[in-house]
Amino acid sequence: MYSCGPTVYDYAHIGNFRTYVMADVLRRVLRYLDYEVVLVSNITDVGHLVSNADEGEDKLEKGARREGKTAWDIAKKYTEIYFEHEKKLNILPPDIRCKATDYIKQQIELVRILEKKGFIYKTGDGIYFDTGKFQGYGGLTGQAADDQKAGARVEVNPDKKHPADFALWKFSPTDKKRDMEWDSPWGTGFPGWHIECSAMAMAHLGDQFDIHVGGSDLKQIHHNNEIAQSEAATGKSPFVKYWIHGEFLMVDGEKMSKSKNNFYNLENILEKGFEPLTLRYLYLSTHYRSFLNFTWEGLAAAQTGVSNLCSLLREVSQTSQQNPKRTALSEEKLTKIQSFSDRFRAAVENDLAMPEALAIAWEVAKSNIPTPDKRDLIADFDQIFGLDILKGQALPRQGLALSDPQIPENIRVLAQQREAARKNQDWKTADELRKKIESLGYQIEDSPAGPKIYAIAGP
Repeated sequence: MYSCGPTVYDYAHIGNFRTYVMADVLRRVLRYLDYEVVLVSNITDVGHLVSNADEGEDKLEKGARREGKTAWDIAKKYTEIYFEHEKKLNILPPDIRCKATDYIKQQIELVRILEKKGFIYKTGDGIYFDTGKFQGYGGLTGQAADDQKAGARVEVNPDKKHPADFALWKFSPTDKKRDMEWDSPWGTGFPGWHIECSAMAMAHLGDQFDIHVGGSDLKQIHHNNEIAQSEAATGKSPFVKYWIHGEFLMVDGEKMSKSKNNFYNLENILEKGFEPLTLRYLYLSTHYRSFLNFTWEGLAAAQTGVSNLCSLLREVSQTSQQNPKRTALSEEKLTKIQSFSDRFRAAVENDLAMPEALAIAWEVAKSNIPTPDKRDLIADFDQIFGLDILKGQALPRQGLALSDPQIPENIRVLAQQREAARKNQDWKTADELRKKIESLGYQIEDSPAGPKIYAIAGP
């Protein structure tokens, strides 16, 4: 199983993480059903250009210019943040994690194979895959290359033979040196975005494998390109047996956009006082192939829902500990327990019907089956939900206001200094002070009522 990971030029947004949680749930379900799963996921740290026409600058270079750092520094920073956010959302790490910059040799070799087989051509800015020579291009979306009108999905690049042709290797600009560039048989440059996934997937999963996961935005171009270059290189079809795509997340009924000020990442969720697993619960409440409309009111409702479920099961757990003895069950209770288990399994087997699976968990929580069995069923279901329900991880923590006497004086001073930096829009200093507070064992989160302080090791 291969899952397209983040392009680490900025924060992964909540739409990205909806897809990553979906991939995590799929993997959990497969293991729950006793499949052996090897999951490979990538980090795109080079080659993802801002234009679908393979023009413009690399997103990493753009991020470097934005923050006055090198592209390598930007990649390191946002990769580490992604790992932190992944952990907070209870996304299990993949079995194999690949960075594009670690697989340059494999990508060059794959392009060489395509060159030998006559699938490439050279332009002034790079090496391109000739989609006209690959029979069946666009089959994933049912759109042949000849049907893809210039300007409909990709901008016009006059050097291309066809609008659908895509870059395998881009030449470095002659007027400036890039942070990330390598020698190749065709000239100094860097790989195209699409070639990296094929090279890394095949390096670990072979020429053909079972499942490829990604967002619906990748289907028409990125994944069709992966199929074309992979099958052209190996001569084997299909490259992937099953393609699983998560649908878009909208915000207040609109597409996320920084210009609309509705572009959110996990830090924004935390700043509003929500727990990370509340967002995971929200994702699970809508089927992955349906649009999810994010609103703050909807997230608040999800917070109430998951908190109530955690609280209910916490009471169940406490009752179970107080009375751990199990009694013989009536035929009715045994049948009910088995029915819950069977229905849950049927739901997750039915194209990951997580809203239905959550509804069954609620039925269990409110049922009259014995508390130990109730607890065991929820614990079993939570192997897939990943909500840490019995631990109550999604319960809102009670943060302390800066005026609270329980806060150590040195932490209070640092927090006040951070507030001053934020008011002056000195985000660099504010971020440094946040990290210093965390290094001392506390976490600061912003809320409408002002900053709240939490002990990291606390509940």
